[in-house]
Amino acid sequence: MRILAVIPACEGSERVPNKNIRVINGKPLVYYVINNARRSRYITDIIVATNSLEIATIAKKMGVKAKLRNAALCGQEVLLDAVVYDVSDETPFDEYDYVVTMQSISPTLEVDTLDMAFRVCIEGQYDTVVSVANRPRYYWTMQDGKPVPSIQRDLSRHFLPPFYVETGGFLITRSCFMRPTSRLGEKIKLFELSGKEAIDVDTWGDLKQVENILKHKNAAFYVNGNNKLGLGHIYRVIELADEFFFKPDIYFDINQTDISAFGKTTHNLIPVDGEAGLIHALREKQYDRLINDVLSTSKEFMLSLRDALPNTRIVNFEDEGAGAQFADVVFNALYEDDESANVCAGAQYFIASRLFLIYDPIVIQEQVKNIFISFGGADPQNYTDRLLKIISDEKFSPYQFYVVIGRAKNNIDKLLAYNSFPNIQVLYNIDNMPEIMSKCDIAVTSRGRTGYELAMLGIPSISIAQNERESFHTFIREKNGFEYLGINPSDDQIEKSLEKYLQFDVDKRKNLQKKMLACELRDGRKRVMNLIDNL
Repeated sequence: MRILAVIPACEGSERVPNKNIRVINGKPLVYYVINNARRSRYITDIIVATNSLEIATIAKKMGVKAKLRNAALCGQEVLLDAVVYDVSDETPFDEYDYVVTMQSISPTLEVDTLDMAFRVCIEGQYDTVVSVANRPRYYWTMQDGKPVPSIQRDLSRHFLPPFYVETGGFLITRSCFMRPTSRLGEKIKLFELSGKEAIDVDTWGDLKQVENILKHKNAAFYVNGNNKLGLGHIYRVIELADEFFFKPDIYFDINQTDISAFGKTTHNLIPVDGEAGLIHALREKQYDRLINDVLSTSKEFMLSLRDALPNTRIVNFEDEGAGAQFADVVFNALYEDDESANVCAGAQYFIASRLFLIYDPIVIQEQVKNIFISFGGADPQNYTDRLLKIISDEKFSPYQFYVVIGRAKNNIDKLLAYNSFPNIQVLYNIDNMPEIMSKCDIAVTSRGRTGYELAMLGIPSISIAQNERESFHTFIREKNGFEYLGINPSDDQIEKSLEKYLQFDVDKRKNLQKKMLACELRDGRKRVMNLIDNL
């Protein structure tokens, strides 16, 4: 069986100048369509129909034929049918079983999808198979100069009937049906493409979307979170997963993490049974990037990953284990003094929750009135319990306390009982942390993610480490506007520090805020994603 691919690609675009030869992810746009045709298991011959010597050169360099179009076939009023049929002067269609038109404006089509369409066409004995996107909408037409809805507006958009829009991905037709005014046979099949494969580049927005798709390779995460590890790792992974222009797979160990820890996310969550289960799953499905957010890794684990994913770039977060040396890059925003060759250390790599990016730093008031208290999702040292006991004393009644506890905290009902105090609000598993923080003048927290968030908002803070690991989180220190009390300080020490902060004058608190805001915390996700993309 012989199949000819015709790729129309002209120069000069009114909306996007030089569209077909714009360099996207290191290659001209037309390259991707030619390459798909070359990689197809069904296409036997390829010809690019163009009026551009540059495009013709690209085609020939890639080992395919090019035909320069007659100027009469280059106008906007010319039908694509005529452009494709013009190729038959040099390459007779009757020498082929099928002719497929692949437009240069559809670079995100995947070759496996193209070959699947050929199989459907051949096995189903269709005359024509057309790539389409299903885009049900409330469409309007004009009748007698008046706008008229195409369907009754009595259905939610999610329940509208299919509405198929033809894309430039492919139009496969039996050669006997090729005409100067038509490429359609009698028995027609619509082949629905996924959203990312159905993009035709007609606007600048389309071009940017295509760039993002071609730039971002497939990726997976491995993450765990529980009362001991906390939930910050899961929060960070969800934030990073949203930076990709596709839904990355997120693996988690069912022995360490309950799926409920991910909340209401619609990302692809894949449970595995331990590290062995993860390795088995990764062997089955290769990735360009694997991102580990599981704290310290072992040498054995990382070497197993390398064996299972020989062509994958591996990124680890906050890894101080023996396996860290085998990662391509390790991000560690919590430490500033790591000089290892593959470690990007320091606060500039902190990934803030997206909500914090829309909140400005607080305005320092004349007196302290509101205090924020939170010790993360788990609080294994039960600092929350101790602070609540301290602030329930009558001497703290002039102040308003906002105490936030997370999903992984134990004895929640006991802590919520403190809401009986008029000056204490205990808030459980809130959705908008920066809104609560922004009400406050000072804060008390642990030495992790929350401290960075308070620094972004410029809230003078007292910090207490949950464990020995946190004690080495060097960002949260006096230099950056914090008072650090160490691990497990006495209640008396905590109380005295709190009383001191309550009495700080406005100038003292402004000075602390100035130190906090001097840190580069808002662009961390951009820095991290740029480095991941360019590995």
